[in-house]
Amino acid sequence: MYRKEEQPLPPPEKFELPFEGKLSPNNRWVIMAELIPWDDFEEEYAKLFSAEKGAPAKLFRMALGTLIIKEKLGTSDRETIEQIRENPYLQYFIGLNCYQQEPPLESSMLVHFRKRIDGELINKINKKIVKREIDKSYKEVKKKDCLQEKGEKIKNKGKLILDATCAPADIKYPTDLGILNQARIETERIIDNLYKPLRVKLRKKPRTSRKIARKEYLKVAKKRKVSYQERRKAIGKQLKYLKKNLGNIEDLIQAGASLENLSKRQKNCLETIKKVYEQQQSMWENKTQSVPQRIVSLTQPHIRPIVRGKAGKPIEFGAKLSVSCVDNYVFLEKISWENFNESCHFKGQVEKYKETFGYYPESVHVDKIYRTRENRNWCKERGIRISGPKLGRPPKNVSEEEKKQAQSDECFRNAIEGKFGQAKRRFSLNLVMTKLPETSITSIAITFLVVNLSKLLRQFLSLFLSLFTNNRTGELIKPPFINFDYTLNNFYVLKLIDLSENSWSKVA
Repeated sequence: MYRKEEQPLPPPEKFELPFEGKLSPNNRWVIMAELIPWDDFEEEYAKLFSAEKGAPAKLFRMALGTLIIKEKLGTSDRETIEQIRENPYLQYFIGLNCYQQEPPLESSMLVHFRKRIDGELINKINKKIVKREIDKSYKEVKKKDCLQEKGEKIKNKGKLILDATCAPADIKYPTDLGILNQARIETERIIDNLYKPLRVKLRKKPRTSRKIARKEYLKVAKKRKVSYQERRKAIGKQLKYLKKNLGNIEDLIQAGASLENLSKRQKNCLETIKKVYEQQQSMWENKTQSVPQRIVSLTQPHIRPIVRGKAGKPIEFGAKLSVSCVDNYVFLEKISWENFNESCHFKGQVEKYKETFGYYPESVHVDKIYRTRENRNWCKERGIRISGPKLGRPPKNVSEEEKKQAQSDECFRNAIEGKFGQAKRRFSLNLVMTKLPETSITSIAITFLVVNLSKLLRQFLSLFLSLFTNNRTGELIKPPFINFDYTLNNFYVLKLIDLSENSWSKVA
């Protein structure tokens, strides 16, 4: 049944709000705002600006909060600002004192925020939030460790998971012929800009053969299947056209043209094109398919091909990440645009665990590439158990305990794969849209920060809902009641309430 509403809708200014002008303390953005120590990193962010010159900058909470909102909602920069303008909870999250209908900042400011807040600062915030929550859970154990004698060693505690992944960048799948064609087109545009101020001095414009070069490219690019000889011949022709264009650019500069007539983007692109020509010419002459520090994108020359060897994606183009996982919290340990061997950073990541928590892990769960003889001996000296079978020929007889231990270790290590899936399917790690290397690093670090905040938020909400449930399924048939003892114990362990003051305490 459908009934038309006869009463007309009120105007926007008379629309009644459900919360009577007050924000709900149980909202997810209010809870998340209490989880982040904004004031602890305000001074470090303020050092980037002058105390006397320039207009007043946006506060650290507004800068970081806007980036977190963008990652949490999965929106673009412009859509993020619109969401903040329409939602009072988001305005509270970024530190505004009252609701305002005008947008608090422009969408272009998010680019500056990503440049100012680097990945190292975000990793510090991430570790501080997680360390505080883990210390609350193990506060009693930590007190006992402090009472140990000076000569007694602190026992290893906790489990550490290490793994690596790749964060693909938003670029077109690169081919040698496609990169050379794009480089040729860019050099033709540069020649046009350099020739404009020399029209009177030079009557004839340098010949580029752009129409013929485009036909030669499309002749091969439009084919469904291209043989090796046809592709090699087409690459050779594009290399000749590109070499001719680079020579014309040098002639125009000697004739009086200035690079100041070019934009900043064209200047950077010209330097990249020269490197691309050298690399492609070397591969064409030597008949190879690889070269050190190979450039795969003219607009993002810092991106490198990362050979992963996995089904469906044997090669990915983006940043390679080394990540650690502790109690289902993830930390970004290393990020590089060049391919690297994960096992070389094994010791440093374990030492960072000790630096953060004050003790070595009881066990480290890694895949085969980390289990080198050097890493195994290093762990043995420190009493750390490393997962996986021993090196050498496998034994004929394996005990049931060893089989169970190996299966348990492999199942436990899958937790970090789930975190990678969450970061790539739910958040933006699967396709990094930022273009600059520094902004891309910030965007990747923000992703792992939001993953941990989401876990803390779910943990808080689950404990809040336990106020109205019972911990024993056998009593579900009884009338509903609030199990205060069970809930108070859980909240006390996480320090969400303070029993001494008999009041709720801030998480932050």
